[in-house]
Amino acid sequence: MVAWAFGDMYARPELPPRDRQLVTLGVLTALGGCEIELEVHVNAALNVGLAPTEIAEALLHSAVYCGMPRSINATLVAKKVFAERGLLPITNVA
Repeated sequence: MVAWAFGDMYARPELPPRDRQLVTLGVLTALGGCEIELEVHVNAALNVGLAPTEIAEALLHSAVYCGMPRSINATLVAKKVFAERGLLPITNVA
């Protein structure tokens, strides 16, 4: 399962890694209750070149479709990761 999800799926050439991470962040935010996975994928998003402001904007945008509580929870996870990596302060992060 892990090899398929993180090997085969992430190796597909149709989407670049940064786009895959944006999709993953949106889905995990929409699902709710995925804070552990979000922490992993916020780190992964930073590792593939997404800027903290891009991640924050994606999480804010998700509020329109999945609601403020889930968007805020995801944003707090992102803020924690940004702080751990010395990437604060940035704008648009709750």
